[in-house]
Amino acid sequence: MGGYISAMKTIVTALLVISLCATLGTFFAGMLGFSAEKSDPQRSNRLMRLRVLFQAISLLLFMWLMALG
Repeated sequence: MGGYISAMKTIVTALLVISLCATLGTFFAGMLGFSAEKSDPQRSNRLMRLRVLFQAISLLLFMWLMALG
C-alpha cells in the first residue's frame, strides 16, 4: 500500500507542476497581449478564463496532494 501512495504523490506532484506552469504561461501570454497596441478583447478574455481554469486545477491537485499526506 505504501508504494501505491508514493507513486500517487509523484504523479500528482508532476501534474501540479505542469498545471502551475500552464497557469504562469497563460498569465504571461495575457500580460503580453494586454500590453500590445492592438489588443484583442476576446483573446484577452479567453486567456483570463484559461488562467482561472488552470488555477482551479492547480488548487484541486494541491488539495489532493495534501490529502495523500
